[in-house]
This record gives sequence, structure tokens and C-alpha cells, in this order.
Amino acid sequence: MTTQSIHPDPQPIPRTQNAVAAALPAAQRMEFYREMGEAIPETIGEVLTNWWLLVQVAGDPQTARTAAAVKAGTAPGRSASTVMRELRELRELRERGR
Repeated sequence: MTTQSIHPDPQPIPRTQNAVAAALPAAQRMEFYREMGEAIPETIGEVLTNWWLLVQVAGDPQTARTAAAVKAGTAPGRSASTVMRELRELRELRERGR
């Protein structure tokens, strides 16, 4: 007997400019094209990868729910800004103790 996932895996999006652009809503597509157009040869791969990751994540229902919870402030855990503030305070305490 085999089992099937409740959430079938979405089709992967190829890491190409055309595939990423096609997966984006119109408003984001223009921003994607602007960033790609402004990228230099050394950074164009990074720009493409960042946008590709965005569309990969956006296509995952669980990730979308998590992102919505983070935006609404209902996600479990502590915010990155809280963690960073605590780390700064800890570093300052250590430096004063030297």
C-alpha cells in the first residue's frame, strides 16, 4: 500500500529569467526586470537566484501560511529584531566585563 501527500509537491520552477518572470505577478515582474537590468555580470546570478527562491517559496501553501502569520504577528517564536537586540545587549555586557 502506498500513501499520497495531502499537499502534492508543486512543479519546480526552472531557474531561468523567463520562468521566474512568468511565475511573478505583474507588479513584481516589473521589479524583477528592473533588478535584472541593473545587475552587473558579477551579481546577475545572485539577483536571479533571489527572485527564483521568492517564487519557489510563494508557491508553497505552508510557507504562505507561515509568512502570513509572521506579517500578522501571530507566528510562534521571537522576532529577528528582538534576537538581534538581545545579542547586542549581551555583547555590550561582555565588553564591559573585560
